Amino acid sequence: MPGPDKPPTIYDVARAAGVATSTVSRAFSRPGRVNADTAARIRRVAAELGYRVDPLASAPPTGRTSMLALVVSDVTNPVYAEIIRGAESAAAEAGYVLLLIDAQESDRLERDSLERALPGVEGVVLAGTRMSDSAIRVAAKQRPVALLNRHVTDVPSIVHDNLRGMRLTAEHLYERGHRKLTYVAGPDASWANGMRWRCLREAAAELGQRVRRLGPFAPTLADGWEAANALLCDPPTAVVAYNDQLAIGLVLALQAGGVRVPGDVSVIGFDDIFPARIVTPPLTTVAAPLRAQGRTAVKALLAWRGGSASLAGRSTTLPVRLVVRGSTARRRSHRARSG
Repeated sequence: MPGPDKPPTIYDVARAAGVATSTVSRAFSRPGRVNADTAARIRRVAAELGYRVDPLASAPPTGRTSMLALVVSDVTNPVYAEIIRGAESAAAEAGYVLLLIDAQESDRLERDSLERALPGVEGVVLAGTRMSDSAIRVAAKQRPVALLNRHVTDVPSIVHDNLRGMRLTAEHLYERGHRKLTYVAGPDASWANGMRWRCLREAAAELGQRVRRLGPFAPTLADGWEAANALLCDPPTAVVAYNDQLAIGLVLALQAGGVRVPGDVSVIGFDDIFPARIVTPPLTTVAAPLRAQGRTAVKALLAWRGGSASLAGRSTTLPVRLVVRGSTARRRSHRARSG
């Protein structure tokens, strides 16, 4: 019998139940092919021994495991909490279990983890992936793949309306007298970062605003502080950050450096994560439907896996809205430093 440091195996269950190991395997993978009384005895013995079925080892030859993988670029980023919750709920409703992979902002770690996970899952959602288009296509040839915040040919994607988000941002600042903007950029490998920068430039040009780019930075609070240090010598009147984490770090660092937000500098983020509502001042931000994005991705993935060829390469754009809070205000002609 297995000891305290040795988990029970299928062989232990077979011996204790007095049946062949193949019978135990069928009892869990194909219960209809085992006598009902025998199957009940096997399950009872397995429970008494503490045996747990390995979903990968017990998967039928078709490769169906009822498991999906969700790959996020950084699990500590609050933006992924809502995406994970939405994806998990949609997966559970369809009878699937979600395997979470944290890429830690590393394209290499993401590729390696995905290669190990692909044989055991029926599909993959890539959220904020840093992999190249070619690497994504290679994965999509092995398992259905759905992308969040990224466009790749022949792969279904779910993106936010970056164009509208940046247009609302530029208009909001223009109405408050801001004519020179600074965009604090996210990672160069981020498709969403490139789109937000391009859309902000286009919107600002139409309004007669000038915009410069600072970065790239990692989408973290710490890099928000770093970006603020680069701005302290000559702070602009308005800053648009790639995401809320950068914006919050920026606000905290500017305040620590004696720059008032929004008295001296207005700051806008993107995502509307929970901390954006409780930072002082509360952050003006482009609110994205994060939970809906996670749900939509899983549903698209399962539909594609179910044979809906029309979904291949289809892009779904989710609406955004500007949430105005206390971090933006009318531009003052003469900035006054506190203290």
